[in-house]
Amino acid sequence: MRSIALLTIAAAIAAVSAAPASAVEARKREESKAITVAAAWKVIGDFCGIKSWHPAIADCVLSDKDGKQIRTLTTKDGAKFVEELVEWNEAETKYTYIILESPLPVANYKATLSVKADDDGGAGVRWLGTFDAKGVSDDEAKAIVEGIYAPGIASIMEKALATN
Repeated sequence: MRSIALLTIAAAIAAVSAAPASAVEARKREESKAITVAAAWKVIGDFCGIKSWHPAIADCVLSDKDGKQIRTLTTKDGAKFVEELVEWNEAETKYTYIILESPLPVANYKATLSVKADDDGGAGVRWLGTFDAKGVSDDEAKAIVEGIYAPGIASIMEKALATN
C-alpha cells in the first residue's frame, strides 16, 4: 500500500513539473472622457494601420498566408516583426494577433487591442498580451512589452482626440 502512495505522489510531482509555466501578462489601458469609441477605433481599426499611430513603426506590409492575414512590421531602427491576425471583431471594436517572428525576448505571444466605452462617457483603449519570457526574466520581458504598449496607446489617444 505504501508503494502505491509513493507512486501516486511521484506521479503528481511529475505532472506538476511537466506543466507549462504560467504565461506572463502585460497590459496597458488608458481612458479619456474626451474621446469616443468610434474615434479610437477609427485610429486602430485597420490591422496594418499601426504604422500611422505607433511611433516606433516605420512600415507595415500586409500579406496572406494559407488564408490568414499577416502583417510584417519594420521599426524605425530596422527590426522586423511578423504577426498573424487571429480574430477581428468590428462589432466589439477589438482584434487579436500573435507574433510569428520578432526580436523580442518572448515566445507564444498573443495580444488583443480593444476599445470599450468608459463608464464616464468616454472611451478606454486596452492592449493586453500574454507570452512566455525567453532568455530574460518574466519581469524584464513584461517591462519590454509594456514599454512598447505605452507609447502606442498614448499615440492612439492623441490621434483619437484629434479625430473626435
